[in-house]
Amino acid sequence: MQIQPPVINIFEKAVRKAGKYLLRDFGEIENLQIQSKGLGDFVTNADLKTEQILIDTLKYYYPEATYITEESGKIIGNEEMIVIDPIDGTTNFIHGIPLVGIVIAKIINEEITDGVIYNPILDDFFWASKGKGSWCNNNRLRVSKRQDIIDCIIGTGIPHMDRIYPQYLKEIDAITKNCAGLRRMGAASIDLAYVAAGKLDAYWERNLNIWDVSAGVLLVKEAGGRVSQPNGESWDIHSKDILVSNSNIHEIIQEKLEII
Repeated sequence: MQIQPPVINIFEKAVRKAGKYLLRDFGEIENLQIQSKGLGDFVTNADLKTEQILIDTLKYYYPEATYITEESGKIIGNEEMIVIDPIDGTTNFIHGIPLVGIVIAKIINEEITDGVIYNPILDDFFWASKGKGSWCNNNRLRVSKRQDIIDCIIGTGIPHMDRIYPQYLKEIDAITKNCAGLRRMGAASIDLAYVAAGKLDAYWERNLNIWDVSAGVLLVKEAGGRVSQPNGESWDIHSKDILVSNSNIHEIIQEKLEII
């Protein structure tokens, strides 16, 4: 069992506090007040309240940090950056599907150093710190060892009807024909955590934001996985598209996506 670094203890305190509030609302889905924020992208009272709990808790320990959040945007501070997604998988949440993640990550000099993903519905607490591995509920995480894509389960996210939708249909067709199955979790953080845990063998998606993937990227790396853009270029915190895998099948998936 790895002893959690102090920063992870602080992040855990924040997400568990927010998670209690979120779990209560999850049991009363029909009473949530929902306001539309675009097709398939909803903001609930739970989303906004969860974010405020996270910010208030974290600011006690990191009052001068710069905060980047999905709902509030950027709160300017010093060079220490903390990224927050209060509910990754909001649509899952309001439909009573228990695949959601409360996400916090710390970034210094554009490098992700620490991150947590907490699913309060399943009580799964994922964390990673640079050089200390990836963990979930005190269990060390490792990516899968599968080498043949035909045996692999691959995750993705499916965009709404926008300009890249036709491309995605072609990509899904190319991957599905060559793997054991395709999965859409509805929350990028959960996809990434499941790759780190060896439940998924790979995952790709496009047009994401840093709060969607920050903690998950570190989880995958610390679990022995590989992270890049789908075209093979290096991934950094400004990248919008991502491909992660157990390393063994990375180039194969990349090739399938490149021929589209």
